[in-house]
Amino acid sequence: MRQPYFLLCHLLCCLNVVLGEARILMYLTGQHPIPPSDPSLVADITHVALAFMPSSRFSQRQHPNNPTGALSDNDWPLFASVSDSRKKFPKGTKILVAIGGWGDDEGFEMAARTQEGRDLWSNNVARMIESTGADGVDIDWEYPGGNGQRYLQPNQTNPTKSWQIQAFPLLLSSLRQHVGSSKLITTAVPGHPRDMLAFNPSTMPFILQSLDFLNIMTYDLMNRRDTQTSHHAGTQSSLRSIKAYESLGVPTAKMNLGFAFYVKWYKTDISEAGHKKCAEAWKNNAGIGCPTSLMEDPKTGGDLGKSGAFSWHDEVPGELEQSFEKALMEKKWDEQGGGCGYWDEQEDIWWSWEDEREISVKIDKLAKEKQVGGVFAWGLGEDGEKFEHLKTLTNSFRKLEIEGPDMRDEL
Repeated sequence: MRQPYFLLCHLLCCLNVVLGEARILMYLTGQHPIPPSDPSLVADITHVALAFMPSSRFSQRQHPNNPTGALSDNDWPLFASVSDSRKKFPKGTKILVAIGGWGDDEGFEMAARTQEGRDLWSNNVARMIESTGADGVDIDWEYPGGNGQRYLQPNQTNPTKSWQIQAFPLLLSSLRQHVGSSKLITTAVPGHPRDMLAFNPSTMPFILQSLDFLNIMTYDLMNRRDTQTSHHAGTQSSLRSIKAYESLGVPTAKMNLGFAFYVKWYKTDISEAGHKKCAEAWKNNAGIGCPTSLMEDPKTGGDLGKSGAFSWHDEVPGELEQSFEKALMEKKWDEQGGGCGYWDEQEDIWWSWEDEREISVKIDKLAKEKQVGGVFAWGLGEDGEKFEHLKTLTNSFRKLEIEGPDMRDEL
């Protein structure tokens, strides 16, 4: 039998979905900070997370610019103020400040290690929320417990970070105490099960007590640490992510399903044997299972330049332009994995992205069938200037006739 807390949480979350309070969250990034100017394109967005503010900013005992007086937007480093950002979205849209991001874990580690550090950090976050007028924060620690950007470097390996597994829920609890119940606290969580080191049956109940919802990063599920091709945001791999959190007691209505408004590419094995295997995979399995080149330094974890990404707003790198043009024209749909991709036989490149079909299928198969409470994308400006993927995402999600599950058995 589930504990009463989880049953109540599950019931309330499902009622929110039934009553039409489903979430559409967009990260607005400093790399692509311009949202659509057409009001109709942002009309359905319920939450915006401004990314990122450095995690180390909140471990300072006195703010360097204004140690005694009231703080303002200008005292907190963001590419755009909360007040200016509000003007670009419908009235009532919740504006969050995202803290951290890939490779930014030093501030989280400093804060989480002791109770004093947690209180200092959390109090400063609460002051930031108050001074900027934000509706809350999104915590992007990638990742507590290990597997971050420097996971192979000395003093950065997973065993040296095992203490964070228990400290992460304590940091969130401290944050909730200082922020209060009226502000939102959300977190971006890993989509790949191998990165879910801090999310287990013993920690998840305490993590959930502090959070309003989770943004599950169901993208980058193939990255430079892999050795075979797959869809980086495919339907089946995303389903595994959802099920992993579901098995830990997370109500699906408290989950946001993630989408990627960008393209990823990976160099595949150029040896005769590797190229042959890739040709077979492309012919028989829509490119899945093709051996890749070594993409990450096995000793340091450094990027070897054999993979990369660019947004729909970016210009395609010149050396990849012809290959990507072929990918758009000759892509294959993988019925089994639920995703589109392309293997360039001449350039030995595997392409993976979410097109309009994949977005629609992913929503229909996961957002609808699993009753997730919302969707989100990285990132809003990355889809400019046409915003075709945004249109598909918002239209597909809003068309769902989401019904609450029959909870009579649980009651």
